[in-house]
Amino acid sequence: MRILSVIMLIFLAIGCKSPEARRPVSQNSGSYIDESVERNKEMIARDEDYIKQQMGKDPDTEYLTSADGFWYFYNNKSTDSLNTKTPQFGDIVVFDYSISSIEGTSIYAEGEKPTREYTMDKEKLFTGLRQGLKLMKEGETVTFLFPSHKAFGYYGDKDKIGSNVPITAKVTLHNIKEESTNEIDN
Repeated sequence: MRILSVIMLIFLAIGCKSPEARRPVSQNSGSYIDESVERNKEMIARDEDYIKQQMGKDPDTEYLTSADGFWYFYNNKSTDSLNTKTPQFGDIVVFDYSISSIEGTSIYAEGEKPTREYTMDKEKLFTGLRQGLKLMKEGETVTFLFPSHKAFGYYGDKDKIGSNVPITAKVTLHNIKEESTNEIDN
């Protein structure tokens, strides 16, 4: 009977032991993510160098650098001192645009894309164009030079623009309707 008590005591001691965490079968060091980050940095640097090279071929044009990582120049700049409004979150803008390669080969010609009505930051639009519109005033035409990560990125546009292609977009902003005006109209 004493032996049976000792055995039961041992089982109780083993059964009351706290559970140990299981170790993963394999561990990832994060090197894939680090490699991906490095590849992306190299691609961005390549895009930017190429765009700067192309801008260097046109010394007569005054290129401006945006804080968002792209370049642009004015084809038609507003000189009206009363025209100071740029689109803000929720404003509705009406614009036309065409897209070409950085070298100037047409991808979507003027008029090929329909005039677009867009609610700022509330609808889908590629990053660079969304940021570029915020720099414009009514009546202006601006040409933007976007590195691929500001354009259509890895996926392209699934039609004419391939993966990781830097582009040029010529945009004409026709109209800006303020958000507060939109709410009154509805």
